[in-house]
Amino acid sequence: MEFGLSSDQNLLRETFEVYLREQSTLTRVRAFADGNQTRAADLWAGLGEIGLNGLLIPEAHGGLGMGPLEACLAAEALGYRVTPVPFVAHAGMVPTALMLAGSPVQQADWLPRIAAGRTVVGAALAERSGARAGAGVTLHNGRLDGRALHVLDFEADAYLVADTAGGLHLVAADAPGLTRRRLETIDRTRPIGELILSGVQGDRLPGANAEVCQRVLDIGRALLAADSLGAAQNMIDQAVAYAGQRVQFGRVIGSFQAVKHLCATMAADLEPTRAFVWYAGHALSADPQDASRVVCHLKAHLSDVATSVAKTATEVHGGMGFTDLVGLHYWFKRVGFNRQMLGSPERLRAQAARLQGWQ
Repeated sequence: MEFGLSSDQNLLRETFEVYLREQSTLTRVRAFADGNQTRAADLWAGLGEIGLNGLLIPEAHGGLGMGPLEACLAAEALGYRVTPVPFVAHAGMVPTALMLAGSPVQQADWLPRIAAGRTVVGAALAERSGARAGAGVTLHNGRLDGRALHVLDFEADAYLVADTAGGLHLVAADAPGLTRRRLETIDRTRPIGELILSGVQGDRLPGANAEVCQRVLDIGRALLAADSLGAAQNMIDQAVAYAGQRVQFGRVIGSFQAVKHLCATMAADLEPTRAFVWYAGHALSADPQDASRVVCHLKAHLSDVATSVAKTATEVHGGMGFTDLVGLHYWFKRVGFNRQMLGSPERLRAQAARLQGWQ
């Protein structure tokens, strides 16, 4: 059996790659990271025209009607260029939640606006992947109270908030009783924050439960893994290019066997994870019963591989790898952020073990 991308999927991937190669340059990323922008508006608009916002949204609601695999291809392209735009929550987790648990009225209201880029929606589900002291949102008498940490796509018009019982709620950013605070993380290309809710009125998704929350987490984890794949691939490409230019002892360092081995090991470790990402994207739509296990293994494994690649690529650059001039740290930090968000490798392997009946 041949398992690979279709011509349409390859075309989609190439479309994003060509646009991002021209527009999401290191200079543009650095300007975003050093500024006070909530998102890179120019990149956001261009990617919206290509259809980034509506990848998972049905055509009836203004989207492209594609699946998780196509969303993973887009995430890989965004990770390759560390593109500073909302995607994992806004275009992945939130549409998935609305399609699985939203009412027809909620779907008709929210999905077209998300697909058109008129509304950005973040996701506050981190507590569903791991308890944190002092965090968690409860529902009492129709009101939400508590604290949600590490909200993805934080600079948003609304948020998808999970409560401790498995409910999901859409909360406007200007809702009475809601306080927002931006958090500092190592990845300056992604705004992350916390929500403090005190008697906040949300719009509950009627079909939400623990299983739906898990499905929403699954798509988020798969997209973060695909993003790490793209970031790690870029670091390999930068290391190989640098090794072919840097001269030491009268020779380019890429001619030394030790450097060759470092680059070859990175490529050999990372390349198999690409098929793993594709399979996880396929499982999310074709085999939802087993998707959680697959996605847990995917994100755990790719997090470890991408971390190793990030370290090795920096070593190939020598002292230059630590400088802002090269900018390798943007990819390094992206990989580090993705590793911990929505579940560390250790936590995800433990969850996979439980799903397989080993714990």
